[in-house]
Amino acid sequence: MKSENLLIVADSDRDANMLYVVGMFVPDPFIYLRLRGRNYIVLSDLEIDRARKQAPHCHALSLRRYQDKLRRDGVKHPGFADVIPMILRPRNVRRVAVPQNFPHGLAADLQRAHIRVEARRGNFWPERELKSAAEVRKISAALTMAEVGMAEAIQVLQASKIGKDRRLIHRNVPLTSEKLRAVIDTAIMQASGLASHTIVAGGKQACDPHEVGSGPLYANEPIILDIFPRSQKTGYFGDITRTVVRGRASEAVRKLYDTVLKGQQLAFKKMRAGVPTVEVHEAVQEFFKREGYKTAKHNGRMQGFFHGTGHGLGLEIHEPPRTGPHSPGKLKAGQVVTVEPGLYYPEIGGVRLEDVPLVTPGSPRNLTRFEKVLEV
Repeated sequence: MKSENLLIVADSDRDANMLYVVGMFVPDPFIYLRLRGRNYIVLSDLEIDRARKQAPHCHALSLRRYQDKLRRDGVKHPGFADVIPMILRPRNVRRVAVPQNFPHGLAADLQRAHIRVEARRGNFWPERELKSAAEVRKISAALTMAEVGMAEAIQVLQASKIGKDRRLIHRNVPLTSEKLRAVIDTAIMQASGLASHTIVAGGKQACDPHEVGSGPLYANEPIILDIFPRSQKTGYFGDITRTVVRGRASEAVRKLYDTVLKGQQLAFKKMRAGVPTVEVHEAVQEFFKREGYKTAKHNGRMQGFFHGTGHGLGLEIHEPPRTGPHSPGKLKAGQVVTVEPGLYYPEIGGVRLEDVPLVTPGSPRNLTRFEKVLEV
């Protein structure tokens, strides 16, 4: 892939491929080119001086200089579709490979300018799957931010009173999912992270795995806390889930929790380099089935274990590899993959536990340090 001529046009605040290769945050779209093994970035005057300091591995070119020349040549409103051919033609480049999410309109404009644009299938940077020691440290730092938020949430739950109707009361007002989410997100922001769509879901709401939760929280029923902040400094994500009960858990909830915990431990034993990703998921699925927890549609909604066991974590919250029912490939040393089995039954509640291991040739290294306690 290094011998190919590559093109990305995106902002690095949101595009993980651009952030990975450039290594600095730029809020507006700009041009990245790898031509004959050399990295180029084309930016506005607003960004170019900063880029020369923060991205010294890239040769920074002035967008304005190209646009000024195009205007002199009669192009009234020169854009990226005019600038890119202007850079490529003198270098005798007529074909570039782009990511799958490359803008369609821009690709069409480049094709009309006789630049062949080929979208690459799969990972644009395959090396993103295998984390360096520096990347593992960045993910661990983001995980610490998530754990800070989790600790604050549990502290609030522990301090809450249980009202007559089982509603949780904190500082003399009902404790809601929204209020607890604000506590979590504020703690993460103070730790230099950015939280988005943090899940605080109790009771039946917790049985929809991506339901963020709303309304009053209640004692004696499981509450799922799923926290996945992004480091504002590095762009890397952390991801952690705990399920807790304020008060006393029923026997059914205890058994559900214990089964999910054992399922997670089983998955960890499978997380070794060379193991097929689908095998990790199937082992958990079969264990749950043996324990009597079936997965099926009931009264129009799914219950049991109906999501994947885990996903890659890095500059995106969900990235390859996946450990799910149809996941291709095998685990590789250097991958960072979540392990987050869950069981969901509306009459009992939902339970999910999530840690983040680093895959190695032997036993995985758990990057998550936060304890697991059901009752708080």
